[in-house]
Amino acid sequence: MSANIQWREISAQITRATGEPFEISDRQSLSGGCINQVYLISSRDRDRYLIKLNRAALIEMFVAEATGLSEIAATATIRVPVPICWGTVGEHSYLVMEYLDLVTNAAVGGASPKENRSWREMGRNLARLHQYRSERQQFGWQIDNTIGSTPQINTWNSDWATFFTNNRIGYQLQLARQRGGNFPQATALLAAIPRLLADYQPPPALVHGDLWSGNTSFTTTGTPVIFDPATHWGDREVDLALTELFGGFPAAFYQGYDEIYPLDPGYSQRKNLYNLYHILNHYNLFGGSYQAQANRTIGILLRLA
Repeated sequence: MSANIQWREISAQITRATGEPFEISDRQSLSGGCINQVYLISSRDRDRYLIKLNRAALIEMFVAEATGLSEIAATATIRVPVPICWGTVGEHSYLVMEYLDLVTNAAVGGASPKENRSWREMGRNLARLHQYRSERQQFGWQIDNTIGSTPQINTWNSDWATFFTNNRIGYQLQLARQRGGNFPQATALLAAIPRLLADYQPPPALVHGDLWSGNTSFTTTGTPVIFDPATHWGDREVDLALTELFGGFPAAFYQGYDEIYPLDPGYSQRKNLYNLYHILNHYNLFGGSYQAQANRTIGILLRLA
């Protein structure tokens, strides 16, 4: 892909966005998962930025990511890479962001006091993000975005159970049927969600939306950082639930969160419902054993209802 990229035009866009001359003197390919191509670009003056690249047709994905990062950054609660500029050049879309010198989670996930302080601070900062409030007391977001590469529907709704039924589980099940998935209890589950969330109306919180360990890290000085969001206004518990789906974060993270914003009663049951969204999404993205996992989770939820 890189051979056909108009790097000079991207440099000019960075210059216009920052007001400072920038010319790419070096670029280094980085691991960017299965969705985007990612580079660290730098100038002779040692200015450095992170850039994501994809097909021009996918520019809206970068618009949504930039908007989400900017909205989280504006809360001044938890560190995110600040978006610099985004757009299309030729056949490619791009998103340029602040480059943060990060360490791997493995390096800060141990038991030392310094590492635990970093994880505790991440929990505390996430809690502060979740306490941030908007004048618009609704669930959703101003635009649709993506969860992985799957569209995420963010149509506004004042009722959390309705929003989650229609825009999250219902939509994923619709995609799964189109994929040929077999979910015999799907209709029963959709009818049960209002019962599972009965008498529970959380305040809309600004959530990361895709908070697993791969989307978290720390600067070399220990400052917590989150990135690659699927931002929306939802129940704060969707973020906490996902942190538990793939093995969980260190205990210090949850301790820090609880110090600022203790979880509500019933979370231990609701987290299974919230994580079903991600299990279904993994089925829609990757197939395989995720169908069986989703059906097991649906069975558990129906017994709770």
